[in-house]
Amino acid sequence: MKRKPAAMQPGTASPEGALSREAWKIFQIMAEFVEGFEALAQIRPSVSIFGSARIAPNHPYFTLAEEIARKLSDAGFSVVSGGGPGIMEAANKGAYAGPSPSVGLNIRLPHEQAGNPYQDIRLTFQHFFVRKVMFVKYATAYVVMPGGFGTLDELMEIMTLIQTGKSRRIPIILVHTPFWSGLTEWFRTVLMRDGVINASDLELFVMLDKPEDVIDAIFRYYELSGFEPSEEEKEIQLNL
Repeated sequence: MKRKPAAMQPGTASPEGALSREAWKIFQIMAEFVEGFEALAQIRPSVSIFGSARIAPNHPYFTLAEEIARKLSDAGFSVVSGGGPGIMEAANKGAYAGPSPSVGLNIRLPHEQAGNPYQDIRLTFQHFFVRKVMFVKYATAYVVMPGGFGTLDELMEIMTLIQTGKSRRIPIILVHTPFWSGLTEWFRTVLMRDGVINASDLELFVMLDKPEDVIDAIFRYYELSGFEPSEEEKEIQLNL
């Protein structure tokens, strides 16, 4: 005999009420996308920089990220970070000291995390997935500093999008070889061995150590095509 569902307890939202709240949530999501598109469409060329929020200002990683960001800004690139502390602050600080815009894509978290003060353009998102689109949509390159789960999430996201053709190909630069070599070796010795990625997938990224090498790699990549996306790439990014 089929059991009947238990009666709703007093104070519990009805299914219709929950659905109504979900439906209205769509408008908040739309508003975040519109605000992000309007603010970021004019910042190209831009480079998104990722890395740990837990890195202190006196750490060598912080200094390295700040120097990379300053060189990018001096070279004419807007610099986009997550707007928080650690490597994000280093990236914004370096760009803020240069002539190009320093952009922070902040996120609201259950444990409040203050944004850093080095942001010419400051956006705050409720939804991680909207924020991720903003990191990718206008990026000319990804610079990935040492970081934890959030950094790895952004790295895997862009590699998946490019691998599947959902985003245009851009340089992905992993900075500080000693930090990344174990992961990239695992890609080769496990993922490629078991056939879950192809050898060509390992060409999606490069590992570099010096700030000037990061800048040179980006310019070399676009030496023939220029920074402006082709019509085909614009269509891909439109449907990201």
